[in-house]
Amino acid sequence: MNNFMIALKRFFRNKNTVTIIGVIAIILVLFFGYRIQINRMVNPVKRIPVAAQTIQPRTRITSDMIEYVDVAPVVLQSNVIRSSAFVIGKYSNYNTVIPKGSMFYSGVVVNEADLPDSAFVEVADGEVPYNMAVTMDKTYGNSIFPGNYIDIYMKAVNENGQLMVGKLVENVKVLAVKDSAGRNVFENSDEARTPSSLIFGVQPEINVLLLKGKYMTAFSAELFPVPHGGTAVVPEGSTMVSSQTLRDFINANTVPNDELTAAMGQVEG
Repeated sequence: MNNFMIALKRFFRNKNTVTIIGVIAIILVLFFGYRIQINRMVNPVKRIPVAAQTIQPRTRITSDMIEYVDVAPVVLQSNVIRSSAFVIGKYSNYNTVIPKGSMFYSGVVVNEADLPDSAFVEVADGEVPYNMAVTMDKTYGNSIFPGNYIDIYMKAVNENGQLMVGKLVENVKVLAVKDSAGRNVFENSDEARTPSSLIFGVQPEINVLLLKGKYMTAFSAELFPVPHGGTAVVPEGSTMVSSQTLRDFINANTVPNDELTAAMGQVEG
């Protein structure tokens, strides 16, 4: 026994032996550490929720819209939602279509209370939103899209019985096209929706001018959009007038600005 212990001590005192043992230990640590890391990266994470169908914007997500897959951790980004509990009952965001088979991400899935109207989000500072009633014909067969620029024309019959037509406001950016239910016409690729209103932002004084013109029913007034730079189709026998002429006509035949709100309330009531 003593001879064995003496031999063992001599063995470990040998520098070459210690070096070899150290190298082997390092190799073993690297080998097993590498295997553990690889397994951690490739062993799938179970039951990651994905879209079982294409989910359109502003859609309430139900359990039948979800299926589950196993996903390698290496492809799971930090913003991937890993539990259906954080998806079911939520809504797809207003600016997002979730493709079939896609994972759900933070920011793409929101609470109903956090679901903004894209039109009002995009109204520029200092402007107010205006809602212009339109029809399929007035939008040129539904060919006016959000992001397009339009000119706003007006036609009305003046005190002399003459039909006037002119450009009232120009170069206005369309923020949204909505149907009669308030849904964005172009946000759902699975439905054919009929345009009912255009929403855009204007300066407050232009907003007042448009509101006044809108309620001039006694003069058969009508506002209608024309693609920016285009030419309006005008009735035969009408007179083309300038923007200033139309503005003067509106202001001369409507209530002062500070009475407009009360007048609108009576009309809408």
